[in-house]
Amino acid sequence: QAEESAINLWNWVVTKHMGSVVNDEQRAKLRFVACRLLCLCEGSDPPEETIRRQILMSMKTGKGWIDIGKADLADGFLEIAMRVEKLYAKLLKGSYGETDVHVHKADVERNLFKILSYQAESVFAQGDFQKAMMCVQRCKDMLMKLPKETCYLAILCYNFGVETYEWKRYEQSSFWLSQSYDIGKMDMKYSVGKEMQAKVLRLLAAAYSEWDCNLYLDKALKAINLANQENLHPAGFFLKVKILLKSGASDEDINSAVAEFLHHEMSLDFCSNTAKLLLEHGKESVGFYLLNSVTERFASSPDLGKITLLHIEFLLQSKRELLAKQKIEEIIIGHYSGKQLMPEVLNQLHIILWDRAAKHYEAKSYSEALHWYNYSVSFYTPGQIDQNLAKLQRNMASCFLHLKQADKAKEAVKEAEKCDPNSIFTKFTVYKIALVEKDTDKALEAVIEMGKLLEKPSQHEDKLRVDENTGTNILSLAAQIALENEQQVVAIKALEYLSEHLQDCQRLFAALKCLLRLMLSKIMAENEEKRHEDINSMLNYLTLAHKRIAETFTEEKDTEDMRVLEAHWFRKVAWNLAVQFKGCPEKMRDFFLLSFKLSQFCPSDKAILIAQKTSLLMAAAVDLEMGRQVTSSEQMELLTQALQHLQACKEIWKVLKLTGDFDKDPTDTLLLLYEFEARSKLNDPALYNLMESVWEQPQIEVKTLEIIASLAMEPPARYPVLCKKALKCALNLHRKQTAIDVVQFSKCLHSLINLSLPTGLTDWDACVLQELWDYFEDALSVVSHTDAFPETEILWLMTRAWNAGIFQYTIGKYKEAEQWCGLGMRFLSHLGSLKKSYE
Repeated sequence: QAEESAINLWNWVVTKHMGSVVNDEQRAKLRFVACRLLCLCEGSDPPEETIRRQILMSMKTGKGWIDIGKADLADGFLEIAMRVEKLYAKLLKGSYGETDVHVHKADVERNLFKILSYQAESVFAQGDFQKAMMCVQRCKDMLMKLPKETCYLAILCYNFGVETYEWKRYEQSSFWLSQSYDIGKMDMKYSVGKEMQAKVLRLLAAAYSEWDCNLYLDKALKAINLANQENLHPAGFFLKVKILLKSGASDEDINSAVAEFLHHEMSLDFCSNTAKLLLEHGKESVGFYLLNSVTERFASSPDLGKITLLHIEFLLQSKRELLAKQKIEEIIIGHYSGKQLMPEVLNQLHIILWDRAAKHYEAKSYSEALHWYNYSVSFYTPGQIDQNLAKLQRNMASCFLHLKQADKAKEAVKEAEKCDPNSIFTKFTVYKIALVEKDTDKALEAVIEMGKLLEKPSQHEDKLRVDENTGTNILSLAAQIALENEQQVVAIKALEYLSEHLQDCQRLFAALKCLLRLMLSKIMAENEEKRHEDINSMLNYLTLAHKRIAETFTEEKDTEDMRVLEAHWFRKVAWNLAVQFKGCPEKMRDFFLLSFKLSQFCPSDKAILIAQKTSLLMAAAVDLEMGRQVTSSEQMELLTQALQHLQACKEIWKVLKLTGDFDKDPTDTLLLLYEFEARSKLNDPALYNLMESVWEQPQIEVKTLEIIASLAMEPPARYPVLCKKALKCALNLHRKQTAIDVVQFSKCLHSLINLSLPTGLTDWDACVLQELWDYFEDALSVVSHTDAFPETEILWLMTRAWNAGIFQYTIGKYKEAEQWCGLGMRFLSHLGSLKKSYE
């Protein structure tokens, strides 16, 4: 049953061989299973039919593994297949008739030959040269009995030779190719044929040449001569010349080889390639002899131009420029007399002419470059529209510019514009001419057009779109040329377009740095309106720098150092610009904010934290200052922005205070005052919570309290209760000082009294009067003990006390009137020069 299953599986695989049901690897695996299963069913003395089946299946399974490149899996099956020898012995002992024995022996020998050849393939694939050689030798010995296999074995050896040649194992390659040639000669009836033998010999000659051309020159030449005798083929003649050149043969020997194939009909391409080979190896005399011979032979051929072109190429290569020019001029004359070159040959000629012109241009021989460009122009008809002609005219314009012939350059570029008006290269040439002529307006116009073309790339010479790199490179060069010609305005415009399109961060940052420097030097000599525009431009440059630095965070780690360095540079510039433009508060704030944003890409060390804190404080201060100048919604927006900056600043300040001693730093005070002003003017309920923390501070300064008092009543804020409380706290602090500042004390008291004075009849109650009386008594106490109290303040206090008494008198409160008027009289005694006037 197992044997039957194995046979059924095998037969199924055979039936699927022609279809696409299973691929080669699957077929090999299925054969492997069937073959292994059959071998397991073998008895101690299997019949002849079973042995034959095992041999066939093992042989085909082994070949299947070889064909899919798994030669190591083939060996075991090919060893099983070698039981064919056992079958041979069985046949000799059998009772077959003589005729039958001969038939069976022939079958066995054919199978043995196949198995040996498969073994040769397997061990060859595994790199065992010796074993492969032994297998092939056994096959070779069997060819006397199996002459029909001659062709198969010769091709097998040839294939081995090809593979070893490709692996550069030239010694092994020469062995296998020699074997292939020898086997091919063994039986002419079943030979591979002369063409194949010549092919083998050509590869053998090449193997000898590559192995060691000097050592095996004779063998290589013998092989190639035999190949040419077997079958005349251009490849044989070409290889012979190649071998002679490689071995350093004399011109006479090479000439002889060339003369040999000139007697035969060889194609123009073959002659052309041989001439190239000769000239590349410096065999000019032989090469030119061949070219002249070929020119005569193919004089009437439409392909003659190829040889003429080659002739020109090698005249130029051998520095015979004058002769080359003569040939070109002959072609030009022929072109206009009906002997026109084929289009592909003409294109090749243009390439040669342009290449020669470019070399002269690089050598600064501009007149000579023009000479070669003019040759190329000669092949175009007047009015012809061609993008290559546009490029040619641009190149000529560049030569004219170098020769200080601007008018001719303009004529050339006009022709280029006719052919390719939307080319960025044409606009660049126009731009260069404008710079040479100091025509700033024309140069600016050209830059703007180049920028627009970069936004909407146009087609150029080779029908491909101008890629962004090409466009940005041209704009970069435009900026460089403008700077060299001291055209700063033009350079700025070019750099602006460039910065819009650059993808490479390093190039972009370099362009932005250059723009900032140029704009700074330009802005000093400008009127206010123009300066305002340029300040906006610098803000845009820094904003773009910030955006691109932010984008690099998603890139590789190795960009981090570059990012930090660039961020440092731009944040410092933003800071300096903020300081420089303090006359423009809005711009000043924007620069400070940009400096802060850019600093966020830098390591958060102490210096950076201080810079961040200061930037935000300054931005908040500017918003508050601008808020004082406006009203309504605009003011609300500015105050809200200021609060946002202050909140961010407070967070940074918390971290910064952990890094050192900042006792003398005024930041806490500024944060308090700025926040108080913003919240009070916004009528923010959070203001009272803020002030609760202020009243609890043990070391708050008098000046801070006085400013809070002032801000509490600065429109649109109105917080009289907070104002009074701040003034009272300030007054208490004044009293506690060992040496009281009389002037500041008087101002504080003045504000407190002014705030406490009743504004109507209903406000004159006993509590208010008592509070006011206490303030006046305080003032009188200080006035009595110092001569430094300002006289104007004494006069003001006296007047306010007297007027309070008069008011009491008018409403019939005579006792209170007498007290307050008496209080005023007490201040009168402390007046100086004004005393007599009021007495």
